[in-house]
Amino acid sequence: MHHRTVGELMTRPVVQAPREMPFKELVGLLTENDVTAVPVMDGSGRPIGLVSEADLLRKSAGQTDPSGLLPVPRLEAWERAKAEGARADALMSAPAVCARPEWTVVEAARVMSDRNIRRLLVVDETGKLLGIITRGDLLRVFLRHDDAIRDEIERDLLRRTLRLAPSAMTVDVREGEVTLNGSVGARSLIPVIVRLCRSVDGVVSVTEHIAYGTDDTGGAATAA
Repeated sequence: MHHRTVGELMTRPVVQAPREMPFKELVGLLTENDVTAVPVMDGSGRPIGLVSEADLLRKSAGQTDPSGLLPVPRLEAWERAKAEGARADALMSAPAVCARPEWTVVEAARVMSDRNIRRLLVVDETGKLLGIITRGDLLRVFLRHDDAIRDEIERDLLRRTLRLAPSAMTVDVREGEVTLNGSVGARSLIPVIVRLCRSVDGVVSVTEHIAYGTDDTGGAATAA
């Protein structure tokens, strides 16, 4: 069973900014390339941080309202430092949160979720930048065709991994939602089948209607 990796889904080449790039050039770089963030690089091709539209917007947010209607903003020390920053290395969020190209979609998604970030820089074993991957890139796995999902479940999971006969199970996939109909010898095999199906790239949900010949669970509920 093949899982899409970060290396397969990442965007490259990556628009980059040297650490000494001034504020105005950073704004132009984002605008001209239609991106919302760029990695900030040291002299050896390694990312040291990431500067985003949100980082740059702090300069405006930290300014006094010319109309005098808004109160003077109260900023934390780190926010004030960014608001007053003039170069990429003063404006960036650091350190850069990075991923490796061999990571699965699940690994990358968990890091993004845990760190509440929108993107990861992808680096090799030496720390050199390879690409960038965003939440949108990870979600592309759910655009996988239903036929491809069904074929992988039937061929790789049911036949090769579980050694089930083709007549034992039918697999229906619609909009990524998998429905299993069939029968197995032992009840304990049902949650295993469901878990394996859920791990297939592009699967949104799994519903099973699977009969069993022998209850080898002792009557206990088997969580899928």
